[in-house]
Amino acid sequence: MLNSLFLFLYLAAILLLLWQAFRVMSRVFWADRTLPNHSSQVSNARGDRTGRLTIHPELLDQNGRITDEELLTVRFSEDIDPPKSAETSAE
Repeated sequence: MLNSLFLFLYLAAILLLLWQAFRVMSRVFWADRTLPNHSSQVSNARGDRTGRLTIHPELLDQNGRITDEELLTVRFSEDIDPPKSAETSAE
């Protein structure tokens, strides 16, 4: 009797979790379809998923401008790519 009760509770919990998982996934699925296509065109045009130019705060000086200082780079022993100069990496 006790074993069948635990089995019933276990199956009920599994069904409840599956139902909630499908409910959450369906919300995401339908929300994705209702988004306008304009946002994806903007993000693809600039190459950034937000559609805005993103600069790390570490690259800014005290006045908020991009610094002209030399940057420290780290290379690992497994890295086989040759180092790139600062002039070609800045976009």
